[in-house]
Amino acid sequence: MHADDQVGEGVPAELAVFLRGAVDGRHPVKIAPSVCEGCGGRVFFVLVNASGAERECSGCGSRAFIADSEEFWDEESWEDDEPGAAGCPCGSEEFEAAVAFSLGDDGLVRWVTVGLRCVKDGFCGIYSDWKIDYGPTDHLLTMV
Repeated sequence: MHADDQVGEGVPAELAVFLRGAVDGRHPVKIAPSVCEGCGGRVFFVLVNASGAERECSGCGSRAFIADSEEFWDEESWEDDEPGAAGCPCGSEEFEAAVAFSLGDDGLVRWVTVGLRCVKDGFCGIYSDWKIDYGPTDHLLTMV
């Protein structure tokens, strides 16, 4: 971890370290956990493509988009990149999720990186990573 990183409470330690390693060279980084607004759950089924992610709480079924994914979550935007269910090599599709927001020198979010940790075997992976090229971006930091 870098001294200027910020890791939110509730991010699994293994996932925070994995995300930090995956975005090496981009800093500072804010890493935030995904938490269901409906029930407070932290385990999700996740649909991903290269430029977005949508999560579904395994506890209550509530759905939410991560960061600005909803803006690009339609067939016209997908082209050859239709979303698919995230899966672990062990076969499980239930994950804890966290997002690394890489900030530019101006403090704006420049990259969104979605990391998932399998609840069955602990496998961590980066399932989506996309560039943000607009501002302001403060609203993205709460859309985890």
